[in-house]
Amino acid sequence: MRRLIATCFGLGWLPVAPGSWGSLPPAVVFGLLMYFHAPGLAATIVMAAMTAVGCVACVLCAPGAIAATGKNDPGEVVVDEFAGQAVTFLAAPLLLPRLVTGWESVLVAGIGFFAFRVLDISKPWPIRKLERLPRGWGILVDDLAAGAGSAVLVYIGMKLLVRA
Repeated sequence: MRRLIATCFGLGWLPVAPGSWGSLPPAVVFGLLMYFHAPGLAATIVMAAMTAVGCVACVLCAPGAIAATGKNDPGEVVVDEFAGQAVTFLAAPLLLPRLVTGWESVLVAGIGFFAFRVLDISKPWPIRKLERLPRGWGILVDDLAAGAGSAVLVYIGMKLLVRA
């Protein structure tokens, strides 16, 4: 069961780009919340809950996948991407200058998804160093850092694209 949770209920077992599949649920939820004009605080609470659930699941469940595969960061473990992607959108609802239109919500969610995937895959300094932490922590913390970096990029994108 723990291995199933670590894969986000099988998303990590998909044959192509499992990390992107694991990142997709928070981006879709964020986009839908913004599209349907959820209050900013409510959307932030949802993203915080997704982050917390992803973090706890990664730390508790990733060691089982590590033991089963013999790899320090098995590709099937995508609950870390789930948590990191949620971090990307954590503050965004509170920073929007106004309610966004349908296309703007899709655009902001897309920017956040793309920015997170780029940072997660490329792992620029200091993100790569964080992978060295033991057990599930190394798997998780680098994605949280990528999420924080992509949150900055989402904020910049919102400033450029969503005018008051």
